[in-house]
This record gives sequence, structure tokens and C-alpha cells, in this order.
Amino acid sequence: MNELLAVAAITMLAVISPGPDFAMVTRNSYAYGRRSGLMAALGIACGVQVHVLYTVLGIALVITHSPMVFMAMKLLGAGYLIYLGWKSLSSTSALEVGVASGPRPSAGKAFGMGFLTNALNPKTMLFVVATYSQVVQVSNGLATDLGYGLFMSLAHWGWFSVVAVFFSAEALRGRLLARQRVLDRVVGAALIGLGVGLALAGL
Repeated sequence: MNELLAVAAITMLAVISPGPDFAMVTRNSYAYGRRSGLMAALGIACGVQVHVLYTVLGIALVITHSPMVFMAMKLLGAGYLIYLGWKSLSSTSALEVGVASGPRPSAGKAFGMGFLTNALNPKTMLFVVATYSQVVQVSNGLATDLGYGLFMSLAHWGWFSVVAVFFSAEALRGRLLARQRVLDRVVGAALIGLGVGLALAGL
């Protein structure tokens, strides 16, 4: 029971801490609506399973003990964040509630953005590896380990679904879209800053 409570507490703290997942879901929700935000949240939840699976299967040991592999992962994740940030920063589409003059991402694309943002996020990798190596008992069976991983995914999905619903609410969304250019630049700068910080930390 103590192990379960520890995993739950660490997971919730990791989920609600601000980061690229939050920035990406926020922008998708206010810019493109609830469906895009919720699909991005689902993509994030599925992205967590990438980290869970390679941790449970032991591949994380290779990553964490090989500086070059770990650096490559960090730089790849940083590059994707910088790409997303530049897309937001350079966006010129004017959006209104219920209407978009620019292309609205499909459900699959919104899901993919969420999935890649999390799957390429070394912060999530470190959280998952640390949880399994420091909190979860090595004597646990595979079913228990995968069960913890499922909880991590569900926690991410639940939290970011709430974020998506909040920022896509029509009243709030209308106010946000009235300041869309400023918000796009703030979110874009935040993503680029996270990406640059991640790249510099890797180097």
C-alpha cells in the first residue's frame, strides 16, 4: 500500500508540474477547440506508455548508462519542442470561436502532437525511470509494473483532459482568441525556451 501511495503521489506531482505537455495542450485547446485539446491529451497518455515499456523491459538501463544515447534523446526532444514553438511563434492564422481561417489539425494530427511531445520528453523519461528504480520493488511481477504504468497514463490523460476542457470553454476561449497573437508568441517562446534549455543541458 505504501508503494502504491508513493507512486500515486509522485505521479500527480509530475503530471501537474508545468512543462511542454501543458503548453501544447493549452494552445491546441484555445486555438482549435476542445476536440484538439482532448486528442492531444490522449496522445500524451499514450506517449507515457513508451517510457513505461522500455523501463519495464530494461532498456532504460542502457539509456541512462550511455551518455551518447541519452544526449541524442534529449536533443531529439529539444528539437521537436523548438519546432512546435516556432510553429506557434510564426503563426499568422486568425481564429474565432467556432471558425478558423487557418487549417485546423485533424484528430489524428492533434493526437500525434501530444504523443510525440511526451514520448520525446526526457523529463517524462526521468520521472518514469526514477519511479520504477527508486520506489517500485524489483520483486514485483510484470502485471504490477504494467499496472503502475497504466495508472501513470490515466493520470496524465485525466489532468490534461481537464486542462483541455478548461481552456476550450467558449467564454474563456473567446477572451483568449481575442489575444491570440500575443498568446501564440508567449506559448511559442515558452516551448522554444524549454527546448533550448533541454538542448543546453544535454550538451
